[in-house]
Amino acid sequence: MTSIEIPDELQAVIESVLEKKADSATVLDLREIASFVDYFVICCGASEPQIRSISSHVQENLAARKIRLHHAEGRPETGWVLLDYSDFIVHIFSPEKRQFFELERLWNDAPRLDITDKIGMALS
Repeated sequence: MTSIEIPDELQAVIESVLEKKADSATVLDLREIASFVDYFVICCGASEPQIRSISSHVQENLAARKIRLHHAEGRPETGWVLLDYSDFIVHIFSPEKRQFFELERLWNDAPRLDITDKIGMALS
């Protein structure tokens, strides 16, 4: 595994989802294989309130850093929220919706950044 540098904005997202105890947080590096986005951040919330909390926390922390949300889709009660920040997209799923959409499988050519803690990440 190789350590890589990640943008400060993405680090803020990672810290935000981990602060709200998101499960199975992963970053897909799409820079070499997609033209519409650089990264996907994918994580799970165990319940509607947790999905709502993760989504709100990400938005609040990035707004405080003057990082503008381009648009949002989905709702916590549906088990999926998408936050599009242009250079990266945050997907917050219920475990069932994550399994249904299988983004990691759809983008299996993308290097994966498995988040090990708030500071360290490794490219796999």
